[in-house]
Order: sequence, then C-alpha cells, then structure tokens
Amino acid sequence: MKEVERQEMASVSYDEKAIIVNGQRRILISGSIHYPRSTPEMWPDLIQKAKDGGLDVIQTYVFWNGHEPSPGEYYFEGRYDLVRFIKLVKEAGLYVHLRIGPYVCAEWNFGGFPVWLKYIPGISFRTDNEPFKVAMKGFTKKIVDMMKEEDLFESQGGPIILAQIENEYGPMEYELGDPARIYTKYVADMAVGLGIGVPWVMCKQDDAPDPIINTCNGFYCDWFSPNKPYKPKMWTENWTGWFTEFGGPVPHRPAEDLAFSVAKFVQKGGSFINYYMYHGGTNFGRTAGGPFIGTSYDYDAPIDEYGLLREPKWGHLKDLHRAIKLCEPALVSGEPTVMLLGDNQEAHVFNYKSGGCAAFLANYNTETFARVSFGDMHYHLPPWSISILPDCKTTVFNTARVGSQSAQMKMVSAGERFSWQSFNEDPASYDDNSITITGLLEQINTTRDTTDYLWYSTDVEIDPSEKFLTTGQYPELTVLSAGHALHVFLNGQLSGTVYGSLEDPKLTFSDNMKLRAGVNKISLLSIAVGLPNIGPHFETWNAGVLGPVMLSGLNEGRRDLSWQKWSYKIGLEGEALSLHSLSGSSTVEWVEASLEAQKQPLTWYKTIFNLQDGDDPLALDMGSMGKGQVWINGKSIGRYWPAYKASGTCGNCSYAGLYDEKKCQSNCGEASQRWYHVPRSWLKPTGNLLVVFEEWGGDPNGISLVGRTIESVCADIFEWQPTLANYQRQVSGKDDTPLRPKAHIRCSPGQKISSIKFASFGTPKGSCGSFTEGGCHAHKSYNAFEKRCIGQQACSVSVAPEVFGGDPCPNILKKLSVEAICS
Repeated sequence: MKEVERQEMASVSYDEKAIIVNGQRRILISGSIHYPRSTPEMWPDLIQKAKDGGLDVIQTYVFWNGHEPSPGEYYFEGRYDLVRFIKLVKEAGLYVHLRIGPYVCAEWNFGGFPVWLKYIPGISFRTDNEPFKVAMKGFTKKIVDMMKEEDLFESQGGPIILAQIENEYGPMEYELGDPARIYTKYVADMAVGLGIGVPWVMCKQDDAPDPIINTCNGFYCDWFSPNKPYKPKMWTENWTGWFTEFGGPVPHRPAEDLAFSVAKFVQKGGSFINYYMYHGGTNFGRTAGGPFIGTSYDYDAPIDEYGLLREPKWGHLKDLHRAIKLCEPALVSGEPTVMLLGDNQEAHVFNYKSGGCAAFLANYNTETFARVSFGDMHYHLPPWSISILPDCKTTVFNTARVGSQSAQMKMVSAGERFSWQSFNEDPASYDDNSITITGLLEQINTTRDTTDYLWYSTDVEIDPSEKFLTTGQYPELTVLSAGHALHVFLNGQLSGTVYGSLEDPKLTFSDNMKLRAGVNKISLLSIAVGLPNIGPHFETWNAGVLGPVMLSGLNEGRRDLSWQKWSYKIGLEGEALSLHSLSGSSTVEWVEASLEAQKQPLTWYKTIFNLQDGDDPLALDMGSMGKGQVWINGKSIGRYWPAYKASGTCGNCSYAGLYDEKKCQSNCGEASQRWYHVPRSWLKPTGNLLVVFEEWGGDPNGISLVGRTIESVCADIFEWQPTLANYQRQVSGKDDTPLRPKAHIRCSPGQKISSIKFASFGTPKGSCGSFTEGGCHAHKSYNAFEKRCIGQQACSVSVAPEVFGGDPCPNILKKLSVEAICS
C-alpha cells in the first residue's frame, strides 16, 4: 500500500494552468545546459549556478551522433555520460526536461543525426519513411529504456519531469505535406506508447496530438496559446542571445529585454519558461554544424562559455525569478483580469483563491516613461518594462531596472611564450590510399564526414605552342564548389583561397594560373566546415567540388577539366599519422619553426608547455592565425578561423523595442572568434602537448594561453530601485519605511578591489566600462567606495544622498553608477 501511495505522489501531469508535479501546480523556470558542450568536471558548478540563479529545471537535448557513432555501437562516457549528468541534476535538487528528439538542430553537426543514417538504403529523413522511422524509434527507445533502468523518470522517483519527441517539426510539416502529417502522428503515438509516466512535448508543432503538449520557441512567446484549452502555456526556448557564425558579428541580447519577455509571458498565463541557452558552452571537436557555426556556443547566456556568471544578465534574471516565485500561488489560481492603464500600459491582476492578489504592470512604449494609477497608488514605469507586485501594492522588480552588478571581463596571460616546431603537408603527395576515377566526386559521400578535408587532383598538359607562354596572359581557372572552403594549389604552391558563408555555402574560385609548358598538377583542397543541421531533407545537401572546373584562355579556347581523371585523397597526411596525439606526433621529424615556415600553408605546429598555478578558466588566443584546427593532449578544441572577419552592423543598442538576432552585435571588422576555450581538466601540471594545423599560413608566435577573469565590476542603481528587501520588511510587519537600495560589488574569489575607476551619485551616463558624469554629481561620490571597498573582495554601499555628502540635485530622480577595478 505504501508503495502504491508513493507511486501516486511521484507523478507529473498538467492542466490549463501549469505542469502539476506531485499534486502541485508549478511555475517552472528552466535553463538549457547541453552536457557535451562542457566537461563532466564543469557540470556540478554549472548546475549549482543554475540553481542559485533560481532555476527549477535543467533542459538538454540528447545527441544521437555522439551516442551511436556506428550502427549498434553506443558511447555514453566522458562528455557524453548522459546518466551521470542527469544524476548530478537530481543531486542538486532540480528537475530535468529531456529533449530526446532525436533530431535536435542545435547548430550541431548534421542536426544530431549520425552520418551513417544517411546511407541506410531507401531512407528519407523526418517524414513517413519506414527506414527512418525504424531507426529513430530504435534510438528513442534505447534512451528511454536507459532512463528507466536508472529510475530517472519522476514516475520512478527520478528528476525527469518532461520529455520531448521530434523538434521544431511544424515548419517542416508545412513544407512536406501529407507524408509529414502521417509522420507527426507516428512519432507522437510511438512516444506515448513508451510509457514513461511523464508528459511529452512537441515544440513549434501546432497540431501536436493529445496528450502531447505543443510549445513555443522564440524571442517572445506571450502571443502563444496551446492547441487545446486544457494544456498549459509552455515556452521551451527563450533565446538568450544567438549563435556565433564564422564571418558574422557576435550577437548580444540585453538583460532588460530578456526579463521583459519572461514577465510578459508569465502575465499572459505562461507557466514554463526555458532559457536557450542558460549555459551555451563550446562546440568541441567537429561537432559544430551549420555549416560555418563557430566553435564558441556562448549564446550570450547567463553563464558564459567558460562557466563564469555573465553579469548583469544572471543576477537580473535571478531577481526576476524570485519575484515570480512570490506570485506563484496567485499565478496558478485562475485567469488574470486585464486592466488598461493608458495608451500603451496595462495591468494583469491575479487573485488568490484565499484572498489577496499579485499584479504585473506593463509599459509597452519604447521611448517614454509612464506614470500610471493602480489601486490607490501611482507607479512610474520605464519604457518597455513590466513591474511585478506580489501583493498588488509593492513593486519588488522592474524588468528595466537592473539592480545586480555588471562585470567587465578580460583575458590575461596564463603561460610563457610557446616554442614551436613545424611539419609541412605536401599537397602534391598522394599515398596508396588515394583513388583515381573520371569526374568529380561529392565530398560527404566520399569522406563520410570522417574529416573536413578532401583532396581533388588532376594533371593539365600545356603544349609549348600555347600563346600565353609568350604573352604572359595566363589562362583563367574557374572552379564551382558546393562549399564550404577551397584552397587551390598549382604545382604544389598555394594559388588562391575562397570560401562561402552560412547564408550561401556555395563558392566559385576564379583566377589566372601561371601554367608552364608540360604537365602541371592542379590540386584542390576542399574543406567542410560542419554539416547542415536544418532544412527539409538536409541529408541530400552536397559539399565539395561538383564543377564545372574550366580552364579558359588556351589556344583551343576553353578546356573542361571536370571529366578528366581525378585523384582523390581523404583527409590530411597529418590526420592519418595522428599528429595531434603524443604517440602520433613522434612518428615524423619536426623542425624548429622558422620565420619562413610560419607563413606557410598546410603546416602542423606543435609545442610542449607547463601549466601555471591558478584556477581561472583558460583559452587559447588564436588571433594571429588564419584557419585550421587545434588539439591539446590529443583532445580537439575545435575549428579556429580568426581570419574570417565579421561583417555586419555593430553599435550601441537600446534594450527597448522588439529584439532580433541582428539588433545588438559586436566584433564587426574583427575576428568572429579570437579565443578558444581550453578546459582545465584536459591539462596536466607539466608536459602538455599543443598541436595546431594551419591551412592558410598564420603566425604561431602570436598564440598564447590566457585566463578569463573579471577586470572590473559595476553597479548602476536608481535611488528608489524596487527591492525584495522592502517587500519582505512589509509582509513581516516590520517598519514599512522603504529601505534605500544598496550597490553591491564583488570581485572573483582571490581578487580584491584595488581602485575605484568611476563613481557618481546624481545623473551619470553610459554603461559599465564607459560611465561619464552627468549634469548632477555628488562630489563625494568616490569617498564612500574608497573607504568601504578598497582591499575588499566585496562591499556594499547604500544609495542615499547622505552617504555622498548630501543631495546634489533635489527633486530629480538620481542614480548611482560605480566601477571598481579587480586585481
């Protein structure tokens, strides 16, 4: 009987208001952390920081190509130890939303599908296709059975309260028609039939069959309603930023707008919000898809790529979550009453069944403050903001009023200068494994994605009577390729490079070639930069030199080289020799890297280095290099490409107004990615092997190991900032005189505040790192911080006129801006 009671209590269901966990409706705050994009050593800290930030749930995809690299051969170790990751989440007291897919998109190579899947006879991805349905059901069941064996579903006492089948399939269904609709019903029935005891969701799937819940993904989801009135309003992906692509600027999403989007969703009845990403992490190895997706998957997330808190985003969202939780009993009780407060202002009021209420006051104007009347009080609402009142009286949070500290990060040297040795690839050499056929081969079908590289080589015979040999007007070689990058060699010398982009991976090389009389060897090194991860039937997309390959300007006019005999070599000589490993690197003769060698294409570099003391997260500064790959102690850090400069529009960005991924960007004209995360757990105290393969010809002497740490911390707070402390004093019956807010500044552990770079109580302008005084400034602004903070790891100062020598401008709403240097 007791066991039956336990099973009844350990349950997850839903109604129109919320997910119900063990009989209790919950407003659930979730965050995406993908286990392969960090290391097992990082997981406990990431999960704890998520919990400290107010999260209830950790969401993750399941990555099929990482778990089944060959048919029937499974891998669940290291970064792919899914069970260990979920158990760590449980130990922290959090829930899990497991997005099995098994299609994940995620800017992940091939959308998470193993490449071998493409070669099952008769297969067609993500449609009413029997070979595909058999394969995807097999993997889904494999994961579900594994979770059951470990008692990880909430129905078994585990942390998994939600699962997802498929992923953002609605747009595909629209394009593919009836076969896709049949497939949707198939995967829904298949998933429900697995009997996991917790609800399934399908995101961006308006026709998700019962009992599956359809959910929303996007920058805003307040407009969304589920397809049945008895399903809760869920947001599976609130995009905290956007991914970085090679050749693109780095996107950022203001913390104020992100908080605004959540508050607006909750006030419209939303009960589950997931941040995609909460920690983005790193696309180690060749896991980035796209193509052209960067190695960094930082995503401007609340926890950055290195596992450090991104302030003020993390802290501002933490304050938001605390405010929402104060309202939770009212939010799950019934439908809100909507009251108009002005042309662009409204209130959403939630009444408790037991009495009392909570309210959300919104100002949708993007430019001006609004003074609104609500109840028997007046409220000042900043532009594009929502205030949260847990008792319908006291403002404890406003989405545009950031009370948490900001931080400016820096990269500092974390090692001595490297001493390099080099080994050059020979573009003219072909080993016994090369193949020769007539015509051009598609790259992915040839390499099966075992490498980024495929060599195409052919001979061109030039008769001594060719006119160009005397005129110097050399013939033009034109090569058309399906992507993604191409190096052209003539007689072993690099003659040119061309590459595509995420928007258009196809490319054309066209240049004059200094051919000589006799036989000339043209070698084309075609380079993939990740397989596609999105789109209808992306398994049919091509890469590599598909032609035509034409030589123009000969006596005969044009010569089509496409149907000559071509020799092919899969991968690089250094890959075949495993030069990235300690054992493989000892099989060739390395030479000291001369100044000339430093500019050579197709060059391998290696160095051995020791690790300095410290615990800052580490990265490699690759800014002096062109394009290639990098390994430490045999583990692949990923692709680097600092020579691909970001093109786009960058500049100042207001938080107010609708956000999209191109609104707030940085790094225009600079490398899309300069620093490459090196997990500390991959390093040893001494004798670390660093290997770099450079395609173009960079300068390895510019490479350095750097640590990521806080340079300065800032607070930027209005004198009557809403605070939870004031609300708690009020509800506890203490003195209801409002407390002044406090400016809290904190350096990293091991650091201390060494100086105050800026301090102004009055009307300062700018943001952290670029504050300036306004027309109103208290002249003792610095004094309070220099007295209380210098030499401390953390300190706090009340935002009150008397602290700074008096009120510098009565009857004006003032704020305090301060920046402290950490060292």
